Amino acid sequence: MNIFDSIKKLFTKATGQPQKGEREGGLQPMEKFLIVGLGNIGPEYVGTRHNIGFRMVDALAASVNEDKGRQTEWEDRRYGFVTRISVKGRQLILLKPSTFMNLSGNAVRYWMQQEKIELPHLLVCVDDIGLPFGQLRMKPGGSDGGHNGLKHIAQVLGTQQYARLRFGLGNDFYSGQQVDYVLGQFPPEQEAVIPERTKETSAAIKTFCLAGIQMAMNQLNRKHGTGSH
Repeated sequence: MNIFDSIKKLFTKATGQPQKGEREGGLQPMEKFLIVGLGNIGPEYVGTRHNIGFRMVDALAASVNEDKGRQTEWEDRRYGFVTRISVKGRQLILLKPSTFMNLSGNAVRYWMQQEKIELPHLLVCVDDIGLPFGQLRMKPGGSDGGHNGLKHIAQVLGTQQYARLRFGLGNDFYSGQQVDYVLGQFPPEQEAVIPERTKETSAAIKTFCLAGIQMAMNQLNRKHGTGSH
C-alpha cells in the first residue's frame, strides 16, 4: 500500500464512506452455496449405495471441520439435516433431505428460498448406476437418468439445469433387481475405495464454489475419463 492509498483509507474511514469490498453497513456478506446430498433417512439405509450422496456431504463437512479441530454437528431442521461450513470466504449450507428420495425437491426448494440461494449456486450430490463403480462426474444439468430424487427436484424447480455431482455405482444386477441393488450395501472391496473417492468429491465441491463449475468439471471429469461436459 502506497502513501496515497493510506491517505484514502484514512479519509474513507473518517468520513464513513465504504471501502472497496464493503457496502454501507459493513463488509459484503459471504457468497452462499447449497450443497445437497441425496439419500434416505433411517438406520436401515445407512451405508447403502443409494445413500452415497449423504456420504459425500458428510466427507466434505469432515474435511473442513477436522482441519479446524472440531466435529461436524448436523441440525435436525425442516425437511432435512443441515450443517454449515466456510471455505475461503464462501458459506456452504450442506443439506441431507429427510423427505426420502422421491420428495427431495421439497427440501431443495425450501432451503434455496430460506437461504436465498440462486440456481447456479446449487449442487446436488447423487448416486448413478449409469457410471461404473467409483467413477465421478460433474455436470451443469441434464436428464434425471431415471433417478427419482433428481426427477422430483427438476419437477419442483421447473428446470433440469442445476449442477449435480454423480458417483458411479455400476449396474451389476439382473433385470428387475435395480431396487435391491441400490438399497444394498457396498461389498468390502468397494467400501475400501470410498474414502479416497469422497476426498475427490470434497475437493471438486470446493472448486465448484471457489472457481466455478467449468473448472471443477475440467479437473474432475478429465481425471475420471468422462470429459469436461
